[in-house]
Amino acid sequence: MKNILVPIGSTEAAQNTLQYAIDFAADIEANVYVFRAYKAKSKAGTMINVDAIIERETNLYLRTMVNAVDTKNVEVKLISAKGSVVESVEAIDQELGIDLIIVNSKSNSIKEEVFLGSTAGSLVKKTNIPALCVPPGYNYEAIQNVLLAFKSGILKSKTALNPLQKIVKKFNPEVNLLLVKTAGYTEEDLVLSQDLIELQTTFTTTENATTFQGVLEHFKTHNPDMLCVFRRKRGFFTKLWEKNTILKEEFHTSKPLLILKGK
Repeated sequence: MKNILVPIGSTEAAQNTLQYAIDFAADIEANVYVFRAYKAKSKAGTMINVDAIIERETNLYLRTMVNAVDTKNVEVKLISAKGSVVESVEAIDQELGIDLIIVNSKSNSIKEEVFLGSTAGSLVKKTNIPALCVPPGYNYEAIQNVLLAFKSGILKSKTALNPLQKIVKKFNPEVNLLLVKTAGYTEEDLVLSQDLIELQTTFTTTENATTFQGVLEHFKTHNPDMLCVFRRKRGFFTKLWEKNTILKEEFHTSKPLLILKGK
């Protein structure tokens, strides 16, 4: 995990999310790229280069954000790009190779009922880059206990576990595996891949209507400081990822949420 991308919005939580990302990067010896997308349309008949002005303002905003945090000797680079967030992130990934996106879970939404805002939601939905969604106001702490919830022990991607494996190697946390048996599960789903077996500290199976209900039932028991899930092509979370915005009544967590995806 060498390169971490931090999309910066205009919310008050942006500075806190950036500080979290830098603190995390300092521990795992990674680089941080602070990113902000902008859009501009030049008015007909004007001599003013609107794009250039907005690009300068965007870079100034990013520098202001970086100057407001403790960089802890982490190499922090600024990236501004014209276009949509998703398209820009995909282009950055192709050029630099992004290992993890760290984003504020609430994005620009001011609605209290929203858990995952449109920016974070669209990055989860439309890219194949693992994402760490940090709740507003959450301060970084070394990871000691991870709850990994899933409905199938089958892993088709060889890279999906890379971020979690890096975290385990660095912090040596407890990794509590929670296999949630939902309707339609097969015996094959109950067999853990070798990579999961090597990560586990404890292993629990439960039967629930959805993976999220399984998480709710066992969250207090394990008391994790990080919740980890997969973005798969099927299952409860897949239904959530169909939308850019996720409400708290559909899914929520008060701890950082690591969403694993394989390229």
